[in-house]
Amino acid sequence: MHVLNSAIIAFSTYTRFPMPQVEWTEENRKYTMCFFPLIGFIISGIIWFWLYICNRLNINLLIKGAFSAIIPLMVTGGIHMDGFMDTTDALASWQTKEKKLEILKDSRVGAFAVIGCVSYLLLFAALFSEADVSKGPFLGVCFVLSRVMSSWTMTILRSARTNGMLDNFAATAKKRIVSISGCIYALICIVIWCFSTFWLALLCAATVVLVTLYYRHMVYKHFGGVTGDLAGWYSQMLEICLVAMVVLGGKLL
Repeated sequence: MHVLNSAIIAFSTYTRFPMPQVEWTEENRKYTMCFFPLIGFIISGIIWFWLYICNRLNINLLIKGAFSAIIPLMVTGGIHMDGFMDTTDALASWQTKEKKLEILKDSRVGAFAVIGCVSYLLLFAALFSEADVSKGPFLGVCFVLSRVMSSWTMTILRSARTNGMLDNFAATAKKRIVSISGCIYALICIVIWCFSTFWLALLCAATVVLVTLYYRHMVYKHFGGVTGDLAGWYSQMLEICLVAMVVLGGKLL
């Protein structure tokens, strides 16, 4: 029963899907991060179906790319993009660690957050305007692996705060189970990429390593640890970097 409750908490927190109400007890939250990557599978399925529709109906590339950029926001409610925007504002402030953490909690939206969000969505839409339906599975796993890595880094990197939502999840998460489930998800993603080419799988794996190393350096240097907003930033950045590798790398390989 606790496992089912963990799944409900994961989907009620990170998606806009209506879910039953469950208590946020420590027992119920233990396996939440194990179900987090499943949301990526849902997003990937919807996007793949959308690419299929675009291919069948010969839909304009602009519409194809724009709606592809909106789909993840519709599913998640923009929770990760919110973290991306808050982090962009904080990094652009060039303030102390303490001040940057305050900016992360500020509900107001700054100019750099808007610039970052618009730039991100434009680039995302442009990349998907170049995507073919045959690339659907390879693009889809980008949304899965970004969540795998986000949940895994949450459990191994120190938290910047001791009372935030991410710290609460990290404190109650079964780290060994999260690591094992994460390895299974990651292996599935790599195998799917290998169905394209081995070199694409290698390129995407290298992208994950490089983005993750930068993320670790960035959060420790500028914030002293991880927060929910920073995890959202990382998820968004890893997603778009992997999508770029699949779309652009696929053309080069």
